[in-house]
Amino acid sequence: MSGGEVAGILVAVFWAILVSFLAVALARLAQTLRATTKLVADVTEQTVPLLADASAAVRSAQTQIERVDAIASDVQEVTSNASALSSTVASTFGGPLVKVAAFGYGVRRAMGGGRDREDVPAPKPARRTVIVGRTVPSTRRGKRKKD
Repeated sequence: MSGGEVAGILVAVFWAILVSFLAVALARLAQTLRATTKLVADVTEQTVPLLADASAAVRSAQTQIERVDAIASDVQEVTSNASALSSTVASTFGGPLVKVAAFGYGVRRAMGGGRDREDVPAPKPARRTVIVGRTVPSTRRGKRKKD
């Protein structure tokens, strides 16, 4: 055998090994592509009903939001009506009732029913606290009385 023939055999063996590796890689790639195709088909099969359910849920939520919006606008209208009614009642009856109460108080004071009655306690005299060597005045409503 000559050197050219040995080189040709080596190239043929190398070429056979390379083709075998490529054939194995292509077979695995084909298997991966088949599994991927099956997975995509399964996901599509499950996704379509889920999308339909999600669409129905969104439509239902939109209907509920429209109902809540209508209720909120009705509540706002009732609140404004109640506020207007409260203002009307306060302006209609509030002023006269205050005047009647003030008149009644004035009549009671004029008739002598002020603090001289027995059921109204007289104000208590200010207490003093004695600390060794000095007197500290008590405070009343945040003001100090001067000695």
